[in-house]
Amino acid sequence: MEARLKNPVMLIPGALQALLALDKSTEAADVPYVTRKLIHLRASQINACSVCVDMHARELKKAGETDERIFAVSAWRETPYFTAAERAALALAEAATRLADRSDAVPDEVWDEAARHYDDKALAALVIQIALINAFNRLNATTRQPVGVWG
Repeated sequence: MEARLKNPVMLIPGALQALLALDKSTEAADVPYVTRKLIHLRASQINACSVCVDMHARELKKAGETDERIFAVSAWRETPYFTAAERAALALAEAATRLADRSDAVPDEVWDEAARHYDDKALAALVIQIALINAFNRLNATTRQPVGVWG
């Protein structure tokens, strides 16, 4: 696959730095690095962003995650590999990624389950991380960024 355009964040001065600053701003919240990468991978799978699927699977592997967990992210509901907190984060990521798929975009039961595992600051960080990965997915998928070029 060939890119339609150089990545937009490389063409607009300050765009990449702004997105990276937004990502960094959530690090102080009590959301584990692996949980953040799991939701990045799941949203990227939903959005068919090959660049981000590749990147986040590699980041999870580098963080010591097993192949079983990485391979099972797309079927997380049917596997025993994820904690209750990770499941809640993955459900929230799916709902917030698929906003138009149902009349109640993020059902109360999805939100309430996430709130059982995360305090307000961590929930805010999760919502920001989900929005951020969706932004990256849209930039990459729209312009057909080739996998492996990111680094």
